[in-house]
Amino acid sequence: MRIAGLVLLVLAGLHVAAGSILAIFQRSFLYFPQPAVPAGDATTETLPVSGEKILVTVRERQGPGAVIFFGGNADAVALLLPTLALAYPDRAIFLMNYRGYGGSSGRPTEEALQSDGLVLFDTVRKRHSDVIVVGRSLGTGIAIRIAAQRPVRSLVLITPYDSILGVAQHHFPMFPVRWLLLDRYESSRQAPQVRVPTLVLAADHDLVVPRDSTDALLARFAPGIASLAVIRNTDHITIMESGECVNAMRDAAPAITPP
Repeated sequence: MRIAGLVLLVLAGLHVAAGSILAIFQRSFLYFPQPAVPAGDATTETLPVSGEKILVTVRERQGPGAVIFFGGNADAVALLLPTLALAYPDRAIFLMNYRGYGGSSGRPTEEALQSDGLVLFDTVRKRHSDVIVVGRSLGTGIAIRIAAQRPVRSLVLITPYDSILGVAQHHFPMFPVRWLLLDRYESSRQAPQVRVPTLVLAADHDLVVPRDSTDALLARFAPGIASLAVIRNTDHITIMESGECVNAMRDAAPAITPP
C-alpha cells in the first residue's frame, strides 16, 4: 500500500509539473514565429502601429479590390502569396506578418494580433473599398473578428475552430486548460455578428482542428451566411496546396464592386 501511495504521489507531482510547464510556456506552444522569406515581386509595407514595426507583405493591384490574409501559427505568409494570387488574380493582396514573424517586432498575443488586424483592415480600406478577408488556422480567429466589426465584402475561413480553448481541451484533456489558457480566440462568440457571405474550408484529414470544432463554429453563424466545403485528400498543413481549395476560393469571390 505504501508503494502504491508513493507511485500515486509521484504521478500527481508529474501531472502538476507538466501542467505548470504548459501554463508557463503556453504561448511557445501556440505561436511558432517564422523568419522573413523572399516574396518575389511583392513589396513590404509597415503598419502604422505605435511602438512596434509590423510588416505587411503586399502584392499591389490598382482598383477597389483587395484581399487581406491572416496565416496560421507557423506560416511564413509570403510563401502563400503565389497560392493567393491564383485565387485572387485581380485583387491587391496584403499578408500580415504577426508580431515576431517575418521581420516584425514584438511578441504575439491574442490582444496584439487582433488589434493589428483591425489596423491593417482600416489601412487597406482607405485604398481599396472592396476587401475580402481570408484567415487560415490561427488566423481565422483574427479574420472572423474583423468581419464582425468592419465592412468586409466576404470572409473565407480555412481550417477554422470554434475557439483555441476547445482545440486545447481536445488535445490536452488531462489538464484544466480552461483555467490556464491566456489566448482563447473565441471565434464562436464573433460568428453571430458576421453578416457577409462566408466560406468555410475544412480538410478531410485534419488532425489539428477537430471537425467537431469547425462544425460548432458553423452552427454559430446566422442562417444562410456560412457554407462549408471539405477539401479532399488534404490535412491541416496541405489544404492550401490543393487546387480544389484554390478553386473554391476563386469561385466564392464576389465580383469587384466599383467604388
